[in-house]
This record gives sequence, structure tokens and C-alpha cells, in this order.
Amino acid sequence: MTEDEKYMRRCIQLAKNGQQNAKPNPMVGAVIVSADGRIIGEGYHVRCGQGHAEVNAFASVRREDEPLLKEATIYVSLEPCSHYGKTPPCADLIIKKGVRRVVVGCIDEFAEVQGRGIRKLREAGIEVEVGVLEAECQALNRRFFTFHREQRPYIILKWAQTANGFIDDHYQPTQISSNFTKMLSHKLRAEEDAILVGRVTEERDHPQLNVREWNGSDPKRLVIDHAHPLNLESLHAHHIQSLIVEGGATTLRSFLMQNLWDEIRVETNLTLTVNDGTRAPQIPANVKVTNEQQFDDHVIVTYSRL
Repeated sequence: MTEDEKYMRRCIQLAKNGQQNAKPNPMVGAVIVSADGRIIGEGYHVRCGQGHAEVNAFASVRREDEPLLKEATIYVSLEPCSHYGKTPPCADLIIKKGVRRVVVGCIDEFAEVQGRGIRKLREAGIEVEVGVLEAECQALNRRFFTFHREQRPYIILKWAQTANGFIDDHYQPTQISSNFTKMLSHKLRAEEDAILVGRVTEERDHPQLNVREWNGSDPKRLVIDHAHPLNLESLHAHHIQSLIVEGGATTLRSFLMQNLWDEIRVETNLTLTVNDGTRAPQIPANVKVTNEQQFDDHVIVTYSRL
């Protein structure tokens, strides 16, 4: 691991602290490092409408360390903004502070940024390097990027299945998840903006679709059927950046058939089998496993596109 990668990894760690409250803004972390390799400032975007990561990082620098800024490097997981929003441009602040070098994880795809911050820094004579841990920095804000690029939420298809591939027992609801993996499902709900099920699942299972097993806000509850299809434009207009689709099987297959998904999460209970019921959807062919975790007899696999 290079020195730049080490400090960028710290930026990513810091950025994740803003997962709940930075929305609808992206999660961003910033680290300021002196010429002798000492971290003299850190920050992240805590809450939408408040100071960005760079602002908080500079604010954390002790007065006696401020003379070190002229030879310092600031690491930022996302390109510094160059426009006036709820806060002034961070690129202007970096120029004003007079740091020698800026290392950026990835370019901001948001229409009002898209390289303008980097260009402004370079025009001011600051050395700028872009693309350190780029894939990880992009993945950190994949919901934000998908929302602005595709004009729709980031879509997560999710289901739990038995060891032999059923999502219920003789078409009746059955507990497939363990208490621990159920808690993880509620954690996911707390991290996403909305959750969707089909009308049949709503009427048959009466799912609560809340975060009672975790701390956080309940996602917006959505129910669809043929008479009330999903309107992605409406979700975009309501600033819903992420959507969990929890079923049932017909609803999940409809998203798969339309190729309308960004991530698939499947939990398998390795010890539970049933003789009949609703078959789980088939995983598409062109996918890759991005994460796999086992919790006792339960395995959760996350897939993304190749």
C-alpha cells in the first residue's frame, strides 16, 4: 500500500460516518497530512447543509500547525466542489489555505462539479492527483452517482431462501433468516431510502418493513402491482436515492427481467429445506460476487454486474 492509498483509505473510513445524515449529499472524508507524514487535520461531511469534509478537516487543524499547510497534502475521497450550494465551494477554501498538493479519490459525477473543482485547483497552481483508490471511492457513493447519472434510485434486490431454493414453505410464510441475519436486514433498511414489495406479499404476509431490530429511520414503504406500477421518475423527483426490493418472487423477477437492478443480496439458510413452495428467482448469468459472509448456518452473498 502506498502512502497516498493509506491516507485515502482513512478518508473512506471517515466518510462512512456520514452515511445516515449526509444524504442526499454524498459521503466524503478528508485528511490533511504535513510534509513529514503527520496527520494534522481530519473531517467528514456530517450533515446535509453543514460544512463539507474539507471545511471540517481544516477546522480541526491546531493553530500551531497552520504554518505547515503550505507544504501539506489534503486527501479527499471525492472531488472538491466548485459551486455555491448550501455552502461555499471547497475548491476555493483549499486554494485560500494554500496547500501544496491535493489527492482526489474520484471525480464527482454531479452535473455542477464533474471536474470543475480539479480544474480550478490546477489553475491556481496546486498539484492535483486523481484516482487513488478510485473504485473504492466510487463504490462508497454508488447510490449518489446512480441517482444523478441514471435519474433513478440505486436498486437492491433482496431475498432469503432455503438450502434447496425456496422462499417460503408450501406457499406460506416461513422464517428463513436467523435472529442475527434478520437484524442485518433491518440495518440495511436503516441505510436505504425506500423499500418495496408486491401487492400479494403485502396482503399475504403483512410485512412491517421497518427497522425495529436496528437503530435508525424506517425506509419509505412502497407497494406495487399491475394497477400501481413503479414510477422511477416519481422516486427521483422525491429524492429517493436507494430502493430495496424485498419481493415476492413475481416482483423480484419483474425487476430482473427488465434488467432493473444494481445489486442483489441473497441469504441462504444452509440447514433448512422444504418440499414445495415458491421458487427463489434465478441469479442472472453476467454477475460477479462482491461480498460473501457466513453467520453460523446462514450465508449472505452480494452480487453486482460484471
